[in-house]
Amino acid sequence: MKGCEHMVGGISAYQNNSTLNYGESELKSPGRRSSPAECETCSNRKYQDGSNEMVSFKSATHISPQSSMAKVMAHEQEHVSNAYKKAASNNGQVISANVSLKSAVCPECGRSYIAGGTTSTQIKYYNEKNPYQQDKKTADSISLSGANIDMAV
Repeated sequence: MKGCEHMVGGISAYQNNSTLNYGESELKSPGRRSSPAECETCSNRKYQDGSNEMVSFKSATHISPQSSMAKVMAHEQEHVSNAYKKAASNNGQVISANVSLKSAVCPECGRSYIAGGTTSTQIKYYNEKNPYQQDKKTADSISLSGANIDMAV
């Protein structure tokens, strides 16, 4: 099973400017340290893939909270696509592929975002040289022969 993890941290490139997240609300919610426009945590949040597959986010990359769902889901779909390619190249079949996204709320500004995701896949490989597999194939062919008949009237 392959997974993706996120990493929070980094250095702000906008330290001399009071507005870190352009286009965001400058209203500070009650109980929060900053507004979404001035949130340093959101502007420094980075995502990085923790798997051994060749997919996006191998190096830490910033994603805005607004686009985090779409970009993390697209990244996790790369893992699903890789599973189908791996199964096809090794005489296998993907039995299941599940993607789950984790959401979180920024402690500084209160904005919700997708914090990361995981992809779980199961692949069944067929071993044609295995005598048990050959017997199963023979038994299946006997039981299924004649089960479906298409006839023109």
